[in-house]
Amino acid sequence: MDTYKSSLGLLIVSLTCLVDFCCLQPQTGTQPIQLRLAGQSRVPNEGRLEILHNGHWGTVCDDDFNLEVAHIVCKQLGFEMAMNWAHSAKYGQGEGPIWLDNVRCSGTESSIAECESNGWGVSDCKHSEDVGILCSASRLRPSEKRQAIAVQYTKKIEEVRIKPILARTKASVPITEGIVEVKHQGRWRQVCDLNWTMDNSRVVCGMLGFPGEIQPNDRFYRKIWNLKMKVPKSRLKTLSKRKMFWIHRVTCTGNEAHLSNCKVQVSPNNLQPVCRNGMHAIAKCVAPPTISDGSGNNFKKAFRAMEPLVRLRSGTHAGEGRVEVLRNGKWGTVCDDKWNLISASVVCRELGYGSAKEAIVESQLGQGLGLIHMNEVLCTGQEKSLTECKFKEASIAGCQHEEDAAVRCNLPEMGYKNQVRLSGGRSTEEGTVEVLMEVKGVKKWGAICGEQWGMNEAMVACRQLGLGFASHAVQDTWYWQGTPGAGEVVMSGVRCSGTEMSIQQCRHHSVVHCPRGGGRNSAGVTCTEYAPDLILNAQLVQESAYLEDRPLSMLDCAHEEDCLSKSADDMDWPYGHRRLLRFTSQIHNNGRADFTPRNGRHTWIWHECHRYECANFGEQGITVGCWDTYRHDIDCQWVDITDVPAGDYIFQVILNPKMEVAESDFRNNVMRCRCKYDGHRIWMHNCHTGDAFSADLEEVFEHQQRLSNNLV
Repeated sequence: MDTYKSSLGLLIVSLTCLVDFCCLQPQTGTQPIQLRLAGQSRVPNEGRLEILHNGHWGTVCDDDFNLEVAHIVCKQLGFEMAMNWAHSAKYGQGEGPIWLDNVRCSGTESSIAECESNGWGVSDCKHSEDVGILCSASRLRPSEKRQAIAVQYTKKIEEVRIKPILARTKASVPITEGIVEVKHQGRWRQVCDLNWTMDNSRVVCGMLGFPGEIQPNDRFYRKIWNLKMKVPKSRLKTLSKRKMFWIHRVTCTGNEAHLSNCKVQVSPNNLQPVCRNGMHAIAKCVAPPTISDGSGNNFKKAFRAMEPLVRLRSGTHAGEGRVEVLRNGKWGTVCDDKWNLISASVVCRELGYGSAKEAIVESQLGQGLGLIHMNEVLCTGQEKSLTECKFKEASIAGCQHEEDAAVRCNLPEMGYKNQVRLSGGRSTEEGTVEVLMEVKGVKKWGAICGEQWGMNEAMVACRQLGLGFASHAVQDTWYWQGTPGAGEVVMSGVRCSGTEMSIQQCRHHSVVHCPRGGGRNSAGVTCTEYAPDLILNAQLVQESAYLEDRPLSMLDCAHEEDCLSKSADDMDWPYGHRRLLRFTSQIHNNGRADFTPRNGRHTWIWHECHRYECANFGEQGITVGCWDTYRHDIDCQWVDITDVPAGDYIFQVILNPKMEVAESDFRNNVMRCRCKYDGHRIWMHNCHTGDAFSADLEEVFEHQQRLSNNLV
């Protein structure tokens, strides 16, 4: 495992880890290919990598190649894993085309053809750069990979929608109340309300992204129906007499993922009149709690108010992610044994979404870290929390994080995606951010001021666009040509918490103020489907902390690299000592992309005392599912507390505090411990990582700047 060890600024209240991130443009389309290992090798599990594409065998260039790509290749060849890879044609130079260059995989691909690259045959390499691979000798056992459990439905009912008829519901977003209409054979039809139940409404609301249903005012709707039926030539009266206008009977239990999974009678029996004495079915849904117009208050009526017991992590889009539950004060994952759409829907509704459209297995949305709380979860579908469902202890079943369960939920249509667009980029995933804002009472497209634009704001924009995470937040977009007529800045001072569903929901100036103007200084983004996620092993910090009085004669390199507090400059070197709080930290990458530096190796600063070489000339970073350990006795992995008086403290570690590096989740980047120091000994306790600290990241960083003289 390659590791990128950046300079760490350590403080008695905080530790900072800063690196950069880079990404390649995704390769479009997955093509059927064959692989083989060839060249100067006597064993079948190593050799020069060759690909059969378009009827010709070719090679792969070693530029940007890494062990993650090698893992994909070895598994595709039938081996368990990759042991190593080799650059510069170690197994001899190949012939024919060099099919792939700058290959980069996230780790979730089943074929190298699914990975990012320059494209087929696009390369600036020679065969002297052909890559070679060493796979493990053991082969994969033949087994069928479990797929996500997705909603299955028939063509009998294709889509469902709610058609508002009241003025207030027509003007609301999202539409939560109205006539139920279903699409059958390409035509929208209404449902006769005879025998329509709240269970039916529950299924409809869940499909449309709403967590629950409530009883509509049937008398009021019946009054409107009767008034229209009294009009002799009304269109509704004419249509209601036709069989093709109606779906005649729907019977649901309330736990179905799609209305077509319910019992549905499309046409009436020959002897039955058309919806006799009935009218169109009405559904009224519970608005999600994220709606800011106050209509989300019904969510509290339908679901008990409590502290969050369930959360989603590592999902590319809103309403999806790895399921984690809170038990005994600690977050843990759910094993995927017997995981199904009913249990997944309980999770989705608990979080304020609709029913689940996918119950995802085998950690396809990333592996968790630490505890696995639940296994073989069995829900009836009526629970208000996953914690109310029956389950077995995962520790007894021997589950691993490779079996972490995840969900994809139905979300209501809010129209956010129509209020933002990208312009001028080299692909649909990048460009200048243009937003639709009201200017002097008129809706107008325009740019966002680049000042203060950062990763948090870029994350919200990418999510609103449906493009996943942000890999870059750009403040100067002079190289991207915006849309003609949309260059005026219509939004400035944008500051997002990161949880907003649209950039318009973020805090911003009520009156646009952008001294630098728009144009080349407009905000821009580059979006990506996958991102890393760094988490610190808090328990290891707590277990490994201790004090050491270290002689100055052994701290020359630390002094050179500014790893000591400023008072060390005034000491009589090499006589005396410094008191160090030592600890070991282990940083895990629980995301779905490698954590790698953006800047090239030629820009790195090499200190005289710490020079090291990278194997295989590969880039450094933390691979998906792996970790980087900073030991207490090396890597400046300590805090100089010589000048700190005895007392009670908070020891804090912050990863990526400025949020300059793309991550799928910034809410787990802070770890805190209670710390008691009596002048001779130190006690660490209650070390944990949690969401409660995410809102303090900006405040903590500013505090670091004010206390920069204490950095050691």
